[in-house]
Amino acid sequence: MSFQTQYGQWALVAGASEGLGAGYAKELASRGLNLVLVARRSELLQTLSMQISETYHVQIITLALDLSSPESLDQILQATNELEIGLLVYNAAYSAVGPFLDTALDGHIRELNTNIRAPLYLTYLLGQRMLARGHGGIVLMSSLSAYQGSAYISAYAATKAFNIVLAEGLWEEWRTRGVDVLVCVAGAVKTPNYLASEPEKTGGPGDMTMAPAIVVREALNTLGRQPYVIPGRMNRVSSFVMRHLLPRKSAIKFMGKVLRDMYVK
Repeated sequence: MSFQTQYGQWALVAGASEGLGAGYAKELASRGLNLVLVARRSELLQTLSMQISETYHVQIITLALDLSSPESLDQILQATNELEIGLLVYNAAYSAVGPFLDTALDGHIRELNTNIRAPLYLTYLLGQRMLARGHGGIVLMSSLSAYQGSAYISAYAATKAFNIVLAEGLWEEWRTRGVDVLVCVAGAVKTPNYLASEPEKTGGPGDMTMAPAIVVREALNTLGRQPYVIPGRMNRVSSFVMRHLLPRKSAIKFMGKVLRDMYVK
């Protein structure tokens, strides 16, 4: 079955203005899917839309919305009510980096709304439509930081753990009903947001940060084959060591040291 046959004419990419989201948009357009692109920054969305339209000649709808706002989710559903969204890619995320109490409580609530409430909402309502049609796909983005407590991004990592468990459970529920669900558990990716967080260790020998296009291709090529993917061989090796060889306490302490060195000046 071709990619377009399995996932229909339209894909919705949340968090699509740059980085991984833009990578998903370009790759899906190259596979013939029309796009609904959702992100906060209208200017970036419009620029990306024009680039993709000129290259791949697909239809594109842009929605400049803040996914931390509950009202934005209803707006998405209303805007796509007449479209057959056969593929959802939820890439949007908000991360408060630094000591937990240095971020105001509203910031952590924003993490919950963006990273948990919004993907749950869209997965539920778009998933209903997909199951009724008997085909479709959902990709939720997660992070290697979700596999253990991760100091200095504690709430973010916790929200990403939710997405791993949600996607794996739905993969089992829906895999015989024509709807593929995948969680992409990514390591560090060279996106503008990642670089803007000013980690001290980006680039250089031994660095494992990945290009967005590579992460996107691995995820989409895995969709329909298994419930999760960790892009990048070295990320898979380090994840195996952290989860299966190190005691959990040691893994938490190691992750804490890495993040402290990166973000605590």
